[in-house]
Amino acid sequence: MIMSFCWLSAKFVEPVAFKSDWIRLFMKVRLEDTLMEPHVRRAVEAFQAGQPVCLFDSEKREGETDLLFPAAMAEPATMRQLRQDCGGLLFLAIGDEVGECFGLPFLQDLHTSDDLVQRNPVLSHLITNDLRYDARSAFTLSINHRETYTGITDHDRALTTRRFAELATDCLADSVAVESAMKRLGEEFRTPGHIPVCREAKGGLSVRQGHTELAVGLARLSGATPVVIGAEMLQPDGDHALSVADARAWAQSNGIPFLEGADVVAALGL
Repeated sequence: MIMSFCWLSAKFVEPVAFKSDWIRLFMKVRLEDTLMEPHVRRAVEAFQAGQPVCLFDSEKREGETDLLFPAAMAEPATMRQLRQDCGGLLFLAIGDEVGECFGLPFLQDLHTSDDLVQRNPVLSHLITNDLRYDARSAFTLSINHRETYTGITDHDRALTTRRFAELATDCLADSVAVESAMKRLGEEFRTPGHIPVCREAKGGLSVRQGHTELAVGLARLSGATPVVIGAEMLQPDGDHALSVADARAWAQSNGIPFLEGADVVAALGL
């Protein structure tokens, strides 16, 4: 059983409204005994309850704020809020162990493989080698649940998001072999789809402090399965990322906890 993202202790805080006994068990987090700052603790408690958290990466990286929800609790209203309040790309951030469980490749590796480049020469001209804030992309496959129609509606994207999180939870809890996990994934999902998935770098925040790793880090702090749905917040005209000051003010006016990447790193003891 994968237990690296959960603390077990004598005193726990019980989250609410989760749909399986396993999630209820592993969403318990030892808040009383941690050294979390009060604002970090408030964010963790909100996330455990399925409420959104704003998370700003850093002025030294992309300088963007994401609005994040635990994917296992995604509903059409969740997707609607991400779409209407953010304006950026909706993405699903997953822990490295989830990517390993399902055998999900990084697109950058696929697109630079000798065989694929030979069969599709255009890929040799589209190599990602000029990111100003990182060395590589976190994107893996994009997915749709097989019961969706186009996959783009709030209902469809919520179904895809929620069921992926639930399947990941089950596969991690049961220590399902990769071959079996891939089969179960294929029985429910297809690719390409309307939910782009981003996979945590191996080593997580100790090696990369991007949006994917920070979102997954928040899930780990909360004791949740490391599958998080989110979107980047843009200015109303869409020309730039929402400034950190404006994002913080928006979060405060809407009663949403606000964290910076350094808060998550520190709370995880990294």
